[in-house]
Amino acid sequence: MSALAYDGTAMLGRQLRRIRNNPGLVVLTQTAPITMLLFFGYVFGSAVAMPGEAYRSFLVPGLLVATAAGGITTGMLQAAQDTHRGVMDRFRTMPVSRAAVPLGQAVADLVVTAAGTVPLLLVGLAVGWRIEGSAVEAAGALGLLLLFRFASTWVGILLGMLTRDEETGGQLASMTFVLPLLSSAYIPVDGMPGWLRTVAEWNPISAVTTALRDLFGNAAVPEGAAWPVAHPVAGSLAWCAVLIAVCAPLAVRRFSH
Repeated sequence: MSALAYDGTAMLGRQLRRIRNNPGLVVLTQTAPITMLLFFGYVFGSAVAMPGEAYRSFLVPGLLVATAAGGITTGMLQAAQDTHRGVMDRFRTMPVSRAAVPLGQAVADLVVTAAGTVPLLLVGLAVGWRIEGSAVEAAGALGLLLLFRFASTWVGILLGMLTRDEETGGQLASMTFVLPLLSSAYIPVDGMPGWLRTVAEWNPISAVTTALRDLFGNAAVPEGAAWPVAHPVAGSLAWCAVLIAVCAPLAVRRFSH
């Protein structure tokens, strides 16, 4: 365990330096959700059966979760890049803990995400979103959000190691933008066809989004929904546990071989 902590800290430092040396990517990933909030909130909001400010309050938690799900993309691209350029092979020849390399990447991404969430929250407050729940519930919502980002990053790391190619990883990452669209992140799922509504309600993004809306006090839990949405906090924790329990060991095993 001490070796994992020591090596993991070293890998965390490497990833943070890597992110610092690529400020353009950081700026893009931080400004994109804010741009989407302003565009969706003031343009698409006029087409949704909610008053403008009410829709923006509905939208902010969804954008927070959609951004957290972006951990799949960043994790995949960084892992595919390291694998394709032989960085992973060099690490395998070194006396480091096998879990430290992917764990360092996941924790570094979590640190950057925690810092990057602040501007989106501030812009959300500026456009009318408010935290209506208690401080404890709000803290729980943010903790759940970061846990989901951590789980999503492990999914991306595993996929990046499996693709082993930057170009393939980039093409696959570009397809992940569909995931928030097939959820309740941007619009209510009530008006979707039956089969599509079922898909959306079993999408982990819908469970986490509903949990955040409930904890922030922005919207009530919908009635008659699938279990993950009807019990959003439990459903979100279950999804995160499954994703981490499946993807983290497989990513470590993939790195070891």
